[in-house]
Amino acid sequence: MKYTVSVEIALPRERTAQLLADPAQLPKWLRGLVLHEPVSGAHGQLGTTSRVVMQMGRRSFECIETITRREPADLHRIPEGGVVRFEREIVAEGMWSAVSDRLTEAGPGRTLWESGNEYRFSSLPMRLVGRLMPGSFRKQSLRHMRDFKAFAEEGKDVRDAKG
Repeated sequence: MKYTVSVEIALPRERTAQLLADPAQLPKWLRGLVLHEPVSGAHGQLGTTSRVVMQMGRRSFECIETITRREPADLHRIPEGGVVRFEREIVAEGMWSAVSDRLTEAGPGRTLWESGNEYRFSSLPMRLVGRLMPGSFRKQSLRHMRDFKAFAEEGKDVRDAKG
């Protein structure tokens, strides 16, 4: 299963990239995050592997995330007109996923965040979920992006939200 979602953020690309890459900010916009800890490497850096635990309703979901691309490495010196890329591979029981995030200038002080997502399922329960509810994956990705947008633009923290 593959899909792409996008959102425009009313912040410069450099600031958007810095907020996305800052581990201290993750709990403020990544709804359901219980734990995001590096197992090897430094958070957000190329090659880093992290253990991630998410809570979705009554269910807990654990996976291993590996950063497979981060360009440029220094998010404080992004060339004008340049593209920021974050790519990661996520492995969980019965599932493999690759996420490719791309940040481009959308106008003065605006950033377009495009996220390409690919999922492969190896267990029967996950294959059924992928077939019966493919829209739920896209909807969840878009929700995280919209939560980040609200955090980045307005300072909204998902931990303060009800439901």
